Amino acid sequence: MVDEVVAAIRAGEPVILPTDTVYGLCADAYRAEPVRRLARLKERPESLPIALLGADLDAILDAVPELRGRAAVMCRKLVPGPYTLVVPNPASRFRWLAGSYPQAIGIRVPDLPAEARAVLERVGCVAATSANLHGGADPARVEDIPDKLVDAAAAIVDLGVLPGTASTVIDLTGLDPQILREGAVAAEDALATIARVATE
Repeated sequence: MVDEVVAAIRAGEPVILPTDTVYGLCADAYRAEPVRRLARLKERPESLPIALLGADLDAILDAVPELRGRAAVMCRKLVPGPYTLVVPNPASRFRWLAGSYPQAIGIRVPDLPAEARAVLERVGCVAATSANLHGGADPARVEDIPDKLVDAAAAIVDLGVLPGTASTVIDLTGLDPQILREGAVAAEDALATIARVATE
């Protein structure tokens, strides 16, 4: 199964992978067209960003080396985990992921199931968004994923029931962190974790 998923991603095809929160619709992050196809498939406006997901933070730093330094120190304290972190992207890398604001990029390092980790360790980072149609319910099971996405996916890794609540999105680009979406971690708890990390 891992070989099949890796081959699909390298071919520019969408795949469905489990994360530590919900099932994700994923594609090759290093080329614009697979990401744009992902957005069209999901019926998601291209002005909205899509996260860059890696097996570990080092994979993300290889892709966005400008994060090394203070931003990386903060991120390393928060991942792996159920967060999407919006961080500065001064070189405007992966513009096709960044939506209407290429000076920032959302990164995700989940606590991945072994099968999904094995895929990412071979392909590097992927573009990842919840495997739903834009505005739809987050899928805890493959059975919850819209037929349109299941039919379009070149490969699916089905690990049964996941927690089912999407990641908490935190904007770390300003002086103070901002919760953009409350998800798997409550906003109050996420901000408390960041405050504690900042003093370590």
